[in-house]
Amino acid sequence: MPPVQTNMIVGIVEDDAVLRRSLARLVGETYGTQNVIACASGEEALQKLPPAKPHVVLMDLNLPQMPGTECIRRLKELLPTTQVIVLTVYEDSEHIFRALKSGASGYLLKRSEPEEVMEAITTAREGGAPMSSQVAHRVVHSFHEPASPTVDTAALTDREKEILDLLTQGFANKEIADKMQISVTTVRTHLRHIYEKLHIRSRSEAIVKYLK
Repeated sequence: MPPVQTNMIVGIVEDDAVLRRSLARLVGETYGTQNVIACASGEEALQKLPPAKPHVVLMDLNLPQMPGTECIRRLKELLPTTQVIVLTVYEDSEHIFRALKSGASGYLLKRSEPEEVMEAITTAREGGAPMSSQVAHRVVHSFHEPASPTVDTAALTDREKEILDLLTQGFANKEIADKMQISVTTVRTHLRHIYEKLHIRSRSEAIVKYLK
């Protein structure tokens, strides 16, 4: 493990109380309990973390009410130098790319060993991008796939273009609906039309395509 940095402040955003306490204890044993800010929701994180200015934040994606990706996005606006490491059970391309697009600099799976989590915190603080091996493999594989032809969006309506832009920024359907003041059902209908017009089969494919 890399040498421990002193005066490190670490935020934890995790709604599972048992895991949250476990992570807080793990991090606290290294950096001191006074340097750990544990939050049970994205809303609590946005209240507690900005004043504390943590160097690194461990972020769950499946949070109540506010999604983890939205919390990441808002935290990065308030704390641009804070490094966010996703700690989640999700290892599919859609969740990975949405999180990275939102501003995460690392992505770990919850089955990671405690030593991996602590090493990831140090790596992120030093400017690295820690990822579980399965996640790194998926990211590398996506960029090694043959490049897709340039997508012509001329066939899309202005509203469809707006939805596509929000989609590729990592917003979920409900977030898109809220921003555009339309129903989630309407968002799904627009997405179906977009996929048909652009010959895109899924949200995941769209995100990967537009990140290239």
